[in-house]
Amino acid sequence: MSKPFVYGMSVEGNHFTDRELETQRLKLNFENGVNSILISPRRMGKTSLVKKVMNQIDDKKIKVVYMDIYKCRTEYEFYELFASTIIQHTASRVDKMIETAKEFIMSIVPKVIYSPDPGTEFALSLGINPSSNTPEEILNLPERIALKRGMDIVVCIDEFQQIGEMADTLTIQKTLRSVWQHHQHTSYCLFGSRQHMMKNLFQSRKMPFYQFGDMFFIKRIPTEKWVPFIISRFEDSGKTISPELAQKICDAVDNYSSYVQQLAWNVFAVSGHAVTEQDIKYGYEATMAQSVSLFVEQTANLTSYQLNLVRAICQGYHHDFGSKEVTSRFELGTKSNLTKLKKALVEREIIEINETGCYIADPLFERWFVTEMK
Repeated sequence: MSKPFVYGMSVEGNHFTDRELETQRLKLNFENGVNSILISPRRMGKTSLVKKVMNQIDDKKIKVVYMDIYKCRTEYEFYELFASTIIQHTASRVDKMIETAKEFIMSIVPKVIYSPDPGTEFALSLGINPSSNTPEEILNLPERIALKRGMDIVVCIDEFQQIGEMADTLTIQKTLRSVWQHHQHTSYCLFGSRQHMMKNLFQSRKMPFYQFGDMFFIKRIPTEKWVPFIISRFEDSGKTISPELAQKICDAVDNYSSYVQQLAWNVFAVSGHAVTEQDIKYGYEATMAQSVSLFVEQTANLTSYQLNLVRAICQGYHHDFGSKEVTSRFELGTKSNLTKLKKALVEREIIEINETGCYIADPLFERWFVTEMK
């Protein structure tokens, strides 16, 4: 029997719920060569959505390539992974990978490295380096392959915010944009787990990737979509849960996708044939216990001013932090210091800022903070 609820990783098949409109729109983009940008808080299902759409592309002339660049720390580490992943996904066999690499990239000695890890059969090493290969040569690789093979390629890059962390990032971004914007047979789907960095990369008029593609803001799945999903997953495993208790699972974590799955699993784990109110309580306590160490780590190095700003937000203040009402209750320093406080907390992903004010990014963190950090 498969696990009824999955969290902490991308989900597929019947573990995936809702996102019908986003799925339809992203699939249309993939099929028509439209660049896509996905932005949302962590653990909201971006990777799952992309992989779902990848599996729905049945046109043999469209090749969808997925890569995760989280481990890339330098420009040429990115180029190495970019090129090797493109080649592995566009060559039919291992021997064809070597041929393809030699055909399209100059001055390399490609090697197939077989892994002792049973989860990874092999890796393609190209040895790309700045003395032999220019960024333009590597970045044009998918377009050149697409033209030669008579196909269209969609390149999906997860954790794209890593580009913003690299040394001389602005030059790198300018290079990527200047090359990719001219591609006619290759499109790009760019997404990542650090919302504030992705916004900086794609929403600022001063940045190279401004208006690069169709931008998706992935929102929380509504309760009316979650409830039948939760009920069906319990039923498929021989248990029952009422609509009212399924809704309590959603309400307890503010419909935050990963937490809904995690809490539902914890409730499933402690419940008998029929879920009770007590099961919801025990499941919530388990979910919170699994998260506490992270919350403690997040707050360990916060200054007293930063903690006070979090306290203010938790107590319902979302803007006008310089007002007399707020400053009489919370010591936040000067107005110029307030700007620094917000920036620091956004970078730590403790708060997020939208058009209506500042909010705690993680609903469980907020509940924990209210209880433990009064």
